[in-house]
Amino acid sequence: MAASDTLTAELCARAARLVVEEGLDYAGAKRRALRELGPQAGRGAVLPPNELVEDAVREHLALFHADTQPAELQALRRLALRWMERLAEFRPHLGGAVWRGTATRLSSIFIDLYCDDPKAAEIGFLNESIPFDSHSEPGHDEETVLTVQARSPELGEMVSIHFLVHDHDELRGALKPDARGQTWRGDLPALRQRLANDEGAHR
Repeated sequence: MAASDTLTAELCARAARLVVEEGLDYAGAKRRALRELGPQAGRGAVLPPNELVEDAVREHLALFHADTQPAELQALRRLALRWMERLAEFRPHLGGAVWRGTATRLSSIFIDLYCDDPKAAEIGFLNESIPFDSHSEPGHDEETVLTVQARSPELGEMVSIHFLVHDHDELRGALKPDARGQTWRGDLPALRQRLANDEGAHR
């Protein structure tokens, strides 16, 4: 194995541990993994793509969390489903680790909303008396993020749900697959199908 391949594998393994054990997102986990390696990484080290980190996350889960992670993932998906049904008018699409299947109880839920009016979702939350925090996401055209704290009955704890508000025209591009043909997000019918598949696999 070339030195660059060895470094990539080490970065992925360290980042995966941080994602699973501390709940970091991929970008933060990769940066911290690089800092942890320090001089060993060398100057100009290139961070691995998310797909490789996700592979390492799946390996880590299979080795250390195979007995708990599937149930935690189902609990988060069921919580996401309830909120997506509640906010169906805003064309919700589940993304992140909960959609991709690598989430644990430390993971947040990320749901994209596609609105004709960028203020419609926030007004809808207010009309439904849903308590939320709002902030703009830097680097994403000041994308608005509405964050809700919701209790998961199965996990017995509160979960952060981040609703990323997009213009409706962005929906088509959002459905493009990754380099391996896997989707980055899914709508309500797709999530229901994944939950049905999860339940069927554990009978």
